[in-house]
Amino acid sequence: MQYDIAIAGLFVGFVIGLTGMGGGALMTPVLVLVFGVSPSAAISSDVVASLVLKPIGGGVHARRGTVNWRLVRWLSVGSVPGAFLGAYIIDRVAHEGLEDTIRLVLGAVLLVAAGAILAKMFVQAHRGTAPSDDMMDPALVRPAITVAIGAIGGLIVGMTSVGSGSLMIVMLMLLYPMLSSRETIGTDLVQAVPLVGAAALGHLLFGNVQFGLTASVLLGAIPGVYAGAHVSSRVGDRYIRPVLVAVLAISSLKLLGVPNGPLLGATVVTVGGLGAVYARLAARGRQRSRSSTTTDDITSPTSVASATSMPSTT
Repeated sequence: MQYDIAIAGLFVGFVIGLTGMGGGALMTPVLVLVFGVSPSAAISSDVVASLVLKPIGGGVHARRGTVNWRLVRWLSVGSVPGAFLGAYIIDRVAHEGLEDTIRLVLGAVLLVAAGAILAKMFVQAHRGTAPSDDMMDPALVRPAITVAIGAIGGLIVGMTSVGSGSLMIVMLMLLYPMLSSRETIGTDLVQAVPLVGAAALGHLLFGNVQFGLTASVLLGAIPGVYAGAHVSSRVGDRYIRPVLVAVLAISSLKLLGVPNGPLLGATVVTVGGLGAVYARLAARGRQRSRSSTTTDDITSPTSVASATSMPSTT
């Protein structure tokens, strides 16, 4: 048992519980860059660990009734074979001795994941709040394009262990803007169970799973997920997501072989850009809050009673 990896798993599990994403996107590069694990072993071991972690959040949403089951079914039609195929492809690449190629693919996908999370922040800010707390009518699900999204997401997850949360959530938000936030997250978490299950089976059959590594990750990640989920009920994740974007962007550049000088410059630019994004989102939030307060004051019973009791000037 590697307790240093367990500590890293605790941190990653906490982020998963707090934000609903970032598992493979964080754990895999940590294993590769910090602990020197080969990319193929890191991907395979992390996918198998995710098979244990994903049902935790998905089960909560299933019990609360915040899952669009028709959407889950059509996503799974594409994601299950896509994930299995992705595991097979990455195994073939690893057997050719192309671990450096796997690093480049992983770096590119992490960069896309960072952009996807940033896009999600902008979409949420543009929406403000969800249009309704009601569940989306299952009849609105578009099977063909939903299967295509599942296949693309499954292939990426099978090859890199990244995307079951970060990429899939953004694609669902863009395709189905009428989905409420809780239904989007619940549906994504549940559809990730068969997706990750297929990817894990593929990696068990074809991949380079190290069970000691998987056990070390789970030792920290399981309590971390529970702790993060508990904190998320009281603290918003808007403080965490910009940091997650920065970590993913910097990790991706490191995996892509960017030299230290440009990497430092990119870090400064990323931090500055995220600071500006967060300031903009925070300003919008304050403006929305003031507008809501003003509306409440105008429509409050006290204000209405005062207005109706004023003497007429005619």
